[in-house]
Amino acid sequence: MNTPMSLVVIGLSLSSSWGNGHATTFRALLRGLREQGHRTLFLERDVPWYAENRDLDAPDFCSLEFYDDVADLELYRPAIRGADAVIVGSYVPDGVAVIDRVAAMRPQRFCFYDIDTPVTMARLDRGDEEYIARRQVPLFDSYFSFSGGEVLTGLMERFGARVAHPLHCSVDETRYFVTHEDVRWDLGYLGTYSEDRQPVLERLLFEPARRLPGQRFVVAGSGYPEGVGWPENVEHIAHLPPRDHISFYNRQRFTLNVTRADMVAAGWSPSVRLFEAAACGTPVISDRWRGLDEFFPEGEAIAVADTSDDVVRMLTELGEAERLAIARSARQRVLTSHTGQARARELVAALRTLRPTRAALTLVE
Repeated sequence: MNTPMSLVVIGLSLSSSWGNGHATTFRALLRGLREQGHRTLFLERDVPWYAENRDLDAPDFCSLEFYDDVADLELYRPAIRGADAVIVGSYVPDGVAVIDRVAAMRPQRFCFYDIDTPVTMARLDRGDEEYIARRQVPLFDSYFSFSGGEVLTGLMERFGARVAHPLHCSVDETRYFVTHEDVRWDLGYLGTYSEDRQPVLERLLFEPARRLPGQRFVVAGSGYPEGVGWPENVEHIAHLPPRDHISFYNRQRFTLNVTRADMVAAGWSPSVRLFEAAACGTPVISDRWRGLDEFFPEGEAIAVADTSDDVVRMLTELGEAERLAIARSARQRVLTSHTGQARARELVAALRTLRPTRAALTLVE
């Protein structure tokens, strides 16, 4: 049996899911690691926005500690140097300074987990180095990426990553499952407001809602501006904590997946919402992007819509037997390959291929 690993993860947030998809991604992964005997210390910057909206104060699957500024990471030097691997996540506040400071501590294995890879690459191409600098990409022993496929090649060839591993989002199947609740909405969507997603949301949910006044729709997520023209039959829930996600999905006849523009362009970037909805036995209607078929084959495990007409047709013409067959196929795929435990095994296997080193890391000027 392999020896359990000790990990330090420095991420955007574990304690609060408000306005970000990182928390639920980390929760599923770290819970999977704990169930396999590994130990994790999660370090989170204590910022007011998340402090005021915490929905997980004391996780039972890892240690969670907060730090006030980059200098405070020195308090964790023994843990960082003693861990089998240290992983810095994307969108960490003052990420460039965090990466430099941790690199200088010379961890045994130093990795980056990008839960926003296409966005990161687009930013770096523009010279935007808010949370990682281009010069820092080659510092990591492994660059773990939310996206797979051609994105991995780009990370190595264009940005100098030593090695890039796919580490997609996942779902905790003990918290997302079929509850057999009564259906309340014909189509729903879970996601914070995003300017680049909004036109797609309007095309694939708002317009079908206007054309189907007898059906019920819902959007759950924060950040939507006052000027959004909600159709009368679209309910808006400003924030839905993770504990309520399971009921939210189970009460939908279909759920909608809308993908960020950078991720559509890159492909191979499945949202955690896809896996959560599928685990709940709710069939998904998704926008189209490269690589989707590798996770959920179109027509077999997912319905793909390009236009408002496509959505209206699915909501009015797709038979119940076909709807349920799509849901069953997607759920089986998720339970087989996309749980937190499955992703934890992938992470640990990749980490074990990296040779531990304490050699000095030279920061490229």
